Amino acid sequence: MSSPSQSPGDGAPIEFNCPTCGARLRVAHELAGRAVRCSKCTTQLKVPTASNVNPTAPVSQTAANPTASSSSAPSPPARSPAAQPADSLFAEDGAETFSPPTRTSPMSSAPPATSEPTGRRSIKEMLSASGKYETRDTPTRRLFDRVVEQVSKIYVGQDELVLGTLVALFSSGHVLIESVPGLGKTLFVRTLGRVLGCDFGRIQFTADLMPSDITGAPIFNVKEQEFLFRPGPVFTQVLLADEINRAPAKTHAALLEIMQEYRVTVDGTSHRLTRPFLVIATQNPVESEGTYNLPEAQLDRFMFKLIADYPTEAEEAQILEMHSRQIDVGKRIEEELEQVTTPEEILRATQENASVRVDPKLVEYINRLVRATREWPQFYLGASPRAGLALMQGARTLAAFCGRDYAIPDDVVQIALPVLRHRVVLTAEAEVEQLTVDGILGEMMRTIEVPRLS
Repeated sequence: MSSPSQSPGDGAPIEFNCPTCGARLRVAHELAGRAVRCSKCTTQLKVPTASNVNPTAPVSQTAANPTASSSSAPSPPARSPAAQPADSLFAEDGAETFSPPTRTSPMSSAPPATSEPTGRRSIKEMLSASGKYETRDTPTRRLFDRVVEQVSKIYVGQDELVLGTLVALFSSGHVLIESVPGLGKTLFVRTLGRVLGCDFGRIQFTADLMPSDITGAPIFNVKEQEFLFRPGPVFTQVLLADEINRAPAKTHAALLEIMQEYRVTVDGTSHRLTRPFLVIATQNPVESEGTYNLPEAQLDRFMFKLIADYPTEAEEAQILEMHSRQIDVGKRIEEELEQVTTPEEILRATQENASVRVDPKLVEYINRLVRATREWPQFYLGASPRAGLALMQGARTLAAFCGRDYAIPDDVVQIALPVLRHRVVLTAEAEVEQLTVDGILGEMMRTIEVPRLS
């Protein structure tokens, strides 16, 4: 193995070769003396420190056991600017940066693995990566802009939630939202239903909710002397499943067929749901009394898990100004918002998104991301192949929203966290160390080379 080309004491990046595969590694000087992984063969190495750097001496390799627990999380390896992925659109704690932590995540008492971005980005800023690529004024892009413009008239902030939900809708997916009460989730779904011209329904999940309460059940008609099927509240197009983790497992099981196959089977008869069909489920991460953990099969049905945080100071001031005048919200939604599309146009745009090109190199990158979760030592359970399908579909939809007919690596990186965070399970050692799923996923993603598309 070659000697390091820079001394960590001068602030310059440290470069050295991997002794296993020979790959040239370049890490930030702050990681001197820390354990990193080779971005090519994932061998665990030790970065030379200021005390043992010798221009003529090789760098020693650590014999650490990747499965053994430690007092602190292994430091993520830095990557060259060419291979460094873009910041994730939906990263709760900025998992793609190397800055020290600045605050504690509101969803956990443990300090986040990395720092929070300095400011929240608007939807326009989150899609600004497309400025480096040729874009067109396509019907899908115009439709997306119209929907966002109308939603912003009533619903303030939470741009990551709005963008993620629209990506899921135009990808035939569903969304799980984790947030504390009072952030306007119901208002957002009602607003979205009005703007899209879709039927809106809501189910308040409780501990005594039965499967027939959501799917419907046969009702005996005395006059006709026969049983007639009475549709349940799932027979809508935009469904808000509020506090879904309060229902028992048998009620969750009733949603599996609905979310995957868009139909309800009662007494051997299948009843089709009207498309498009979008489930927006919510769960409260703070209050755990009377709640049930969602089964893995149920979680895997959700395309995204989005984290909704408190609004910024400016956004909260705007909320106080807009919604403190004792004006009925339902009336405002009907009078101030315009229906800018139809269910038929949404289905047509969804089908057109399937023609967005995905380069074979990008397909390989997606495959490596998903498969890496099954081998990463801090994950007890990795992502399923459905996660790869969600990354492919979401990347195509993001590209269409930007006016491109081809996907780019930024599209994949930007949705990787919401696609993967609910499909992996931490090991017991990682939970004891109070590590976060987002932080570990960010560390894992930095070890996978981002392809360059010609």
